[in-house]
Amino acid sequence: MKSWPIWECEPSKFQWNYDDKEICLIIEGQAKISTQNGDIYVIKAGDLVEFPAGLNCEWEVTKSIKKHYRLGS
Repeated sequence: MKSWPIWECEPSKFQWNYDDKEICLIIEGQAKISTQNGDIYVIKAGDLVEFPAGLNCEWEVTKSIKKHYRLGS
């Protein structure tokens, strides 16, 4: 995981658009992801998540989150 940067965020709510595919491993915390078509996902420590390119969503970080991530294919 050394080549995977770390991203951290305090509890907050924001819109996000994925220009590239992102794969991330949640290290700490929890967030609720709401997609444009009404799907809601809760991600938490230990989850490996893939966000597809072109996804528009709202992040609601409910517990301070820390993740490793990789952009692109």
